[in-house]
Amino acid sequence: MSAKNSVTVVIAGKVTRLSGYESEEYLQRVASYLNHKISELSEIKGYNRLAAETKGNLLALNIADDYFKAKNQAEIYNEDLENKDREIYDLKQKIVELQMDLEELTAPQQERPVGRGKK
Repeated sequence: MSAKNSVTVVIAGKVTRLSGYESEEYLQRVASYLNHKISELSEIKGYNRLAAETKGNLLALNIADDYFKAKNQAEIYNEDLENKDREIYDLKQKIVELQMDLEELTAPQQERPVGRGKK
């Protein structure tokens, strides 16, 4: 297990200490993401007059929305990757079959297996 890291960050204008087993750069990115989401929400008219709890709920909803969108996109990419892997496998199989057919057709007449040639 890697060592636990701690980093001081500023989130919503307040100095906060984050710690975790992720890298300090990762923890900084998390704080930056939160600041970006807070900044986005702050642009909404009337947001700054909302209660702290409501602001927190809106922030959580926006983060959850981002998470589910990213998860859905990852699932689409994984499905696409699996389809492409199957297609590559099928194409490799076809190449092997065609190579076998080519070898059969280019082999001298006496070496051709019985029953594989065309009549």
